[in-house]
Amino acid sequence: MASTSRTAIDEAKKGSADLLILTLVDETALHGYEIARRIDQRSGGTLSFTLASLYATLYRLEERGLVRGRWVERAGQRRRRYYRITASGRKGLAAQREDWRRFIAALTEAAGLEPA
Repeated sequence: MASTSRTAIDEAKKGSADLLILTLVDETALHGYEIARRIDQRSGGTLSFTLASLYATLYRLEERGLVRGRWVERAGQRRRRYYRITASGRKGLAAQREDWRRFIAALTEAAGLEPA
């Protein structure tokens, strides 16, 4: 049973990566490792991304103009690329949030779940 739940979570995670990343970089500029850490932390460890898949998503979001990355160098640290949402990204985030609200409401109703 646990593997079935894990598979369902993995599939949902694939569709939620953009939403999660855009939400975090809307709050503040973050580098990839910090984005992964915050997703893991906020989900209680239920949602975690490999750095490879996370960076692939960040690069795709940047190519689409939804986030902008910039390199930052700090004394004693290696250079890191920080990502921040763009105006276009905010519009996309608002649309995604509405889509997810409708999806979760429909799923909750159809499956007879109690709203959180």
